[in-house]
Amino acid sequence: MSLTLDELDSHLYGCADKIRNAVDKTDYKDFILPLVFYKTISDTYQDEVEKWTEELGSEELARDPDLHDIVVPEEYTWGHLRGLNTQETNYDEFINEALNEIEKANAGEDSGVDTDDAGEKLEGVFRADYVSEDALDNGRLSKLVEHLSTYNLSAKRVPPDMLGEAYMDLVRDFAEEEGKEGGEFFTPPKIVRLMVRLLAPFEDGDRFHDPTVGSGGMLVEAAHYFRDEQDGDPSRLVLTGQELNPDIAAIAKMNLFIHGYNGAVEREDSLGAPAFTENGHLEQFDYVLANFPFSADWPKSDLQDDAYGRFDWHEKLPRADRGDYAFIMHMANQLNPAGQAAIVIPHGVLFRKYEGRYREPMLEQDMVEAVVGLPENLFQNNSIPSAILVLNRDKPPEREGEVLFVHAADEAFYRELSNQNELTEEGLGHITRNFNEWIIEERVSRAVPLEEIRENDYNLNIALYVDTTEPEEPIDVAEELTNLRDLQEERNEIESQLTDYMEALGYE
Repeated sequence: MSLTLDELDSHLYGCADKIRNAVDKTDYKDFILPLVFYKTISDTYQDEVEKWTEELGSEELARDPDLHDIVVPEEYTWGHLRGLNTQETNYDEFINEALNEIEKANAGEDSGVDTDDAGEKLEGVFRADYVSEDALDNGRLSKLVEHLSTYNLSAKRVPPDMLGEAYMDLVRDFAEEEGKEGGEFFTPPKIVRLMVRLLAPFEDGDRFHDPTVGSGGMLVEAAHYFRDEQDGDPSRLVLTGQELNPDIAAIAKMNLFIHGYNGAVEREDSLGAPAFTENGHLEQFDYVLANFPFSADWPKSDLQDDAYGRFDWHEKLPRADRGDYAFIMHMANQLNPAGQAAIVIPHGVLFRKYEGRYREPMLEQDMVEAVVGLPENLFQNNSIPSAILVLNRDKPPEREGEVLFVHAADEAFYRELSNQNELTEEGLGHITRNFNEWIIEERVSRAVPLEEIRENDYNLNIALYVDTTEPEEPIDVAEELTNLRDLQEERNEIESQLTDYMEALGYE
């Protein structure tokens, strides 16, 4: 049976109904996403075993780990889980054990699976503890398992791009359920799409990195653009990311794997413990995309003498309680000599006076290509205005010594939803076109020479360079003069009547 994306979306989101009120909605993703992943890899493995059994004439040979990207031990397949006797077995204990054994089976020690491939991709993916959640009893878990069993989710039956998109839709739904907290791991799709378009086009072999990767949406969107807009093969791109929250890092790993993309996600804080290094230096990438936590604390005291020399734009480091420029400097150091970055930033980064000491070297190195001001209230339950900072280590000659400022906060660029705003496709196209063609448009965009920015003490406030005030209605001078004469005649009539009344009352 072939599924449409809408049907698959509805099916996966229906999982939440099976555990609603038993688990806090902020924990839906922690218990449902691993089971969706478990079902997917088990179905894929079983289909592959059937195919190889038919070709080799032996099920034992068909289970050779070298024939599979992911191995699922026979006693821990989804079919085995579904066949459990709920009177004799605790589902929560079996699921915990199954996920643990699947990770071990793909660690490469005995299975023959390449440890740099499957084992690395699965490491740390299965973090949920189903036993610890008392309300997830046999009744609820069996209903959830039966619901997921409705469809075969193997790569043979459901194309990875469709399953991957449905997975991302599910992550988005859970982020909306969580409200503001969900924004910590999910950036609105239209913002991500804009960032990718500002960096495109891409080439085979390009390396992408997100140092605050969240659920991996930016990396996936870059791969989608390469596939859909350039007719490229996303498997030829290298997608990497780092995430502090281990549970969210697990979601990103599952996301890349379900899509079938070539990449790696590492845990830990990218500022305090950067994972992507080689020979004592940060690895460098063709593209960096990121939405770092705005104005968050960062380990300043531990990084006064940074081993990688990242924070050298000024002798004074950014404030410990405001790590915006620490992240920006980190990302600038992750760009190769032709690298580009698109970074979501709070507006304060553009003009806070004491941070001018960091804007100056950034501008004088001529790596700032554009600043795009976005509408407010684009993020879930967060109205803070934001912008996109575009960096380019190798700007085209015609753009050298200039920065394009784009004011895209007006109503022409977005539409209002029930609880937030959303960039429109027309708005995305308008911004992208002005950037790609370096267009000067009244009240929207202007290319500003570095000399003018120097004169403004390296202040990057968009309003200094683009007139962001609402245009006044044009005045019809002839019509206004006629109105004035009419008013003067009315006044004369009133004064004449007043004089008559005063005389009648005996006043001179």
